[in-house]
Amino acid sequence: MKKLLLIVALLVSQFGFAQKRFENEIKAFEKSDSLSMPAPKQILLVGSSSFRLWTTYKEDLIGYSVINRGFGGSVMSDANEYFERIVSKYQPKYILVYEGDNDIASGKSPETVLEDFKIFVGKVKKQTPKATVAYIAIRPSIARVKIVEQQRKANQLIEAYCKSEKKLHFIDVQKHFYLPNGELMQDIFVADKLHLNQKGYQIWTAAIKKYLAKHVK
Repeated sequence: MKKLLLIVALLVSQFGFAQKRFENEIKAFEKSDSLSMPAPKQILLVGSSSFRLWTTYKEDLIGYSVINRGFGGSVMSDANEYFERIVSKYQPKYILVYEGDNDIASGKSPETVLEDFKIFVGKVKKQTPKATVAYIAIRPSIARVKIVEQQRKANQLIEAYCKSEKKLHFIDVQKHFYLPNGELMQDIFVADKLHLNQKGYQIWTAAIKKYLAKHVK
């Protein structure tokens, strides 16, 4: 009996840790909100470190009202877990999502990424029904070149899903990181060969601004 209780306690401990691994980052967002709550109907960025490390997003997206709630290392299910604390509370007009990169890298299938994204969209429909969602394609990187086909499959599944739903869009940034000969650009990453440098973010920004110029009024 004692052994069984120990196993249960261990599982609870591990599950609790998994659920709270971003708690400090989420609380930091909440503290910032308590000092100055963002106005509703803005553009919300929610996703992993490609958003979190986008330190120039305000300058890059000048002319747009943007809230950045990227939290590093997150996966799509994390965005679902913290939805009420980092999405619906802001009642955004547009939600730009960048998740899936870490999902595929951790071994999740493209189909799982799609299903988790569908859960996210379902939450949007219930809690922020006036919002438009745009999924930013999983981008390639040197560090994760071995899973690029899985990334592409996830992008294809999600793009098809976006085309089948109203107020749901797909921003294809992936294609912009390749040279005309089909090779991945080598000079757009920082030292870890995963995250974007300034040149990489210029390409990233251009694709996002093109979408915003077309859709955001």
